[in-house]
Amino acid sequence: MNIRTKTRIAITAALSVVFLLYLSGILLPKSLYAVDLAHKNSLPSPAHLFGTDWLGRDMFFRTLKGLHISITIGMFASCVSSVIALVLGTAAAVFGRKADYAVLFLVDLFQGVPHLIFLIFIALLAGRNFTGIMIAVAATHWPPLTRVIRAEIISLKNRQYILVARRLGVSHLMVAVRHLLPHIAPQFIINMILLFPHAILHEAGLTFLGMGIPPEQPAIGVILSESMRYITSGCWWLSVFPGISLLMIVLLFDQIGKNLQKMMQPETAQE
Repeated sequence: MNIRTKTRIAITAALSVVFLLYLSGILLPKSLYAVDLAHKNSLPSPAHLFGTDWLGRDMFFRTLKGLHISITIGMFASCVSSVIALVLGTAAAVFGRKADYAVLFLVDLFQGVPHLIFLIFIALLAGRNFTGIMIAVAATHWPPLTRVIRAEIISLKNRQYILVARRLGVSHLMVAVRHLLPHIAPQFIINMILLFPHAILHEAGLTFLGMGIPPEQPAIGVILSESMRYITSGCWWLSVFPGISLLMIVLLFDQIGKNLQKMMQPETAQE
């Protein structure tokens, strides 16, 4: 099986999983993971696939809802961060030395501070809620892609057809839209896909530390954080199944991004 076939299969599987999880999160009634003290701390069984927690809440349906929240934040953050990187990277490469210095200053500022510190700071500033965590994750993942896009455009803008377009009076903006952006579109899409699992993990990590989504919402970070209190009492299923579910989503999209990168490289495209 060559890399193109593997990538098609992975993309189809990922889109199907994301669509089902997103749809189930919207349609899932709260009664399916409501408190039921008569069945608390139940082991995984056909009735409760992932078991129940100390309040009798069904962990399978809580995990589905948590993955819905994580996917929503991941999609928003990866799309917004990628667009920010595209705009800033293009501006740095096209609009002269002053714009380049300003963008590189912002990139160095964000990359010079530990990523988690910026995440926590923006999450607290924007509010410890669903909107706040989306803003925090989206606002901190653009610097690496900005550097990549800037470097790609700088390597393109001195080519002959670009110089001819500039001499004919075509504006910087039109040159960027017509001649530069089509060349960097594949790199942009690949990096946006690779940003998605990072955004999900950072959202779960922030929530796990108590800096993200509030405890009343069944996010994966909330589930994992709460389950830590009960692992020593033998309730292993409270953390194992939600953690594995999150890991599978992350690894699936990470693999898609890596396969697409291989397809873009001439030496590995035909494997």
